[in-house]
Amino acid sequence: MDNQWAEVDQLFAEWDKPNSPGCALAVIRDGEIIYERGYGMANLDHDVPISPTTVFHVGSVSKQFTAAAIAMLALEGRLALDDPVREYVPEVPDFAVPITIRHLVHHTSGLRDQWELLSLAGWRYSLDLITNADVLALVSRQKDLNFAPGSRFMYSNTGYTLMGEIVQRVSGQSFREFTRARIFEPLGMRDTHFRDDHAEIVKRAAYGYVPRGSAFRLSITNFDTVGATSLLTTVRDLARWDQNFYTGQVGGSAFLEQMLQRGTLSNGELLSYAFGLMITPYRGLPTVNHAGADAGYRAELIRFPDQRFSVACLANLATTNPASLARKVADIYLAGELEPSGQSSFVPSHSGETELARIAGLYVNEADDDFVRIEYRDGRAMVALSPSETLPLVQVGETNFQVENLPIEYRFNDDRSTVVETMPLANPCSYERAEEFKPAPAELQEYEGTYYSEEVELRYHVTLEDGSLMLSSIKLKATPLRAATADLFGGWFGRLRFTRDSQGRVSGMRFSTMRIRSLRFDRIQ
Repeated sequence: MDNQWAEVDQLFAEWDKPNSPGCALAVIRDGEIIYERGYGMANLDHDVPISPTTVFHVGSVSKQFTAAAIAMLALEGRLALDDPVREYVPEVPDFAVPITIRHLVHHTSGLRDQWELLSLAGWRYSLDLITNADVLALVSRQKDLNFAPGSRFMYSNTGYTLMGEIVQRVSGQSFREFTRARIFEPLGMRDTHFRDDHAEIVKRAAYGYVPRGSAFRLSITNFDTVGATSLLTTVRDLARWDQNFYTGQVGGSAFLEQMLQRGTLSNGELLSYAFGLMITPYRGLPTVNHAGADAGYRAELIRFPDQRFSVACLANLATTNPASLARKVADIYLAGELEPSGQSSFVPSHSGETELARIAGLYVNEADDDFVRIEYRDGRAMVALSPSETLPLVQVGETNFQVENLPIEYRFNDDRSTVVETMPLANPCSYERAEEFKPAPAELQEYEGTYYSEEVELRYHVTLEDGSLMLSSIKLKATPLRAATADLFGGWFGRLRFTRDSQGRVSGMRFSTMRIRSLRFDRIQ
């Protein structure tokens, strides 16, 4: 056993208890697992501890295997990456400009994200059973894209579900069977498969959890959709997959080269996203990585190819951050090769509170119907995500602030009139300071009504209650809307812009979320 094990164990100490969910860990060097451990419990009902053979749902870590299946078929000439998606999945609407398989791979298709569409359509994530057929039905009703294919990067689970569907239709096998036969079985990944039956029994599977006060509640997936997610695996099996990037046992050298090919936008901009993998630096070293998050499950697999060093970290508690933990493990083992951490040594001056107050205000991106609201109270700056949720900001530079414990940063210009928001798996977004719209209750009455979308087949009701505008639907209890600028409102679900007809009357609204732009609802009463 290496001599760093005690430091590693300390990182996971808060979960290493018989009454807590936790993590499985594998540290891999030169193709061998040099340290592995389970911390905490896989099943709190029956006191089952986590071990390196515990099976986890790994969310979007699944995507690299979906991309691998597509790459295999492309290299065999059974499809081409620049083929139109509709050639294989005609259920996708004709948007007048072709969406290619390559667009799906690199999240440049413009397709709206399936989970956020389903949420707007009234589906209850991880409670209502969701299948590939449900996703296809929703996609088939879409009237518009978020943007022209190839022009922007916007993470879209929909694209990877469609890729899974393409694999099935081209191969004639279920996606689960194709990946088992072509990837998992040849690599000896015996505890790995794509789960396409939510009711099947899986031995040694971890349950997912969320905290509730001082206790925990179950939070598990309930969908039979594969491609974007639904991989079940262990840290030991992920180590076998990781080793294939050096040996090429499955796929060979052309396959490995394809997997690491980064996307390019139509303007020539090179993306960090390759084939279900992120190519990003960490403390001066190149890494290949991807995280996953679904229900109470969190996952990370990160590889330092030049050092032949990798970390697999799988968790069954929603508040755990395996991406951060895996990098902290790397900090221990690669201490002599990493550049300084870059952690801010910034110390606010005695006027720090003045600066926090100075950035407070509303900042709007009119093009995307989006806004950021910074509040200052009790000596702290907060970013308001919704009328009921705020997160504290930490000053990390003269004009730079970061959400506490999250990789979301806000960079203000010198006069604090604009701010740029950066976060993982999203384009930087610029906002301009704007005057906040503060309508009187009488002004809010014109927004009341019922709004309907053909694309999600759902009615939303906007009502005025005790001077506040409220939004509700058949499965959404009334939730408050907070005005930003005239006709632009926000809530925990995202943003909505009310639209007007030629006479200036409110005629509809457009929903926007992190991965949806301007989903149209028409006012029907």
